[in-house]
Amino acid sequence: MAVRINQAVPDFNAVSDVGRLRFLSWIGNNWAILFSHPQDFTGVCTTEMSAVTQMSKQWSERNTKVMGLSADCTDTHKNWKQDIEALACQPAAFPIISDQNFELAKMFGMLPEDAFKSDGSLRSNIRTVRTLFIIGPDKRLKLSMFYPSNVGRNWAEVLRALDALHTAAKNSVAMPANWKLGEDVIVPSVISDKDAKIKFGKVKAILPYVRSTKLPQK
Repeated sequence: MAVRINQAVPDFNAVSDVGRLRFLSWIGNNWAILFSHPQDFTGVCTTEMSAVTQMSKQWSERNTKVMGLSADCTDTHKNWKQDIEALACQPAAFPIISDQNFELAKMFGMLPEDAFKSDGSLRSNIRTVRTLFIIGPDKRLKLSMFYPSNVGRNWAEVLRALDALHTAAKNSVAMPANWKLGEDVIVPSVISDKDAKIKFGKVKAILPYVRSTKLPQK
């Protein structure tokens, strides 16, 4: 069963290419991204891992740790990282955990429908889909994404969504469609017009229930 938005994420122990990790302890007081891949040494997966590697500065600036997951063993992960780093032209400074028995895939709902037999058991030669979970410092799920194995994720969108989550958590606001960092935000409907003006100053009512405002500059 998949983990739901606002649900506390389950803790687990896992082996990775950098050693054994306890998930919630690894997160600490940070934000975290857990993302799965169908298999090591595949074309789409390698380009994704390279993209994540190249964004190491952006993750650090946002107090966010990233962790990959694949069903292959840790020795394979270590060898795969050489290709990832060659493509990214920099070190891949994040762990890739091994889920050879698909325990975490089942726990987090990372498997496609055709991975299961009629009796609920797993078929052979299955692969996880491309799942991604953004987890807050409170250890609760804030956002999830699911992609099929043949479609790579848009990591610029992951970063945009992470910025939106940070902004919403810090300022108690909502984000309109296609919002980017620095653009106007939406005043939540639970805040009255009077309180909105006190909290944000100038508020623009596009519709009675669609009110935008600028965030205070740092």
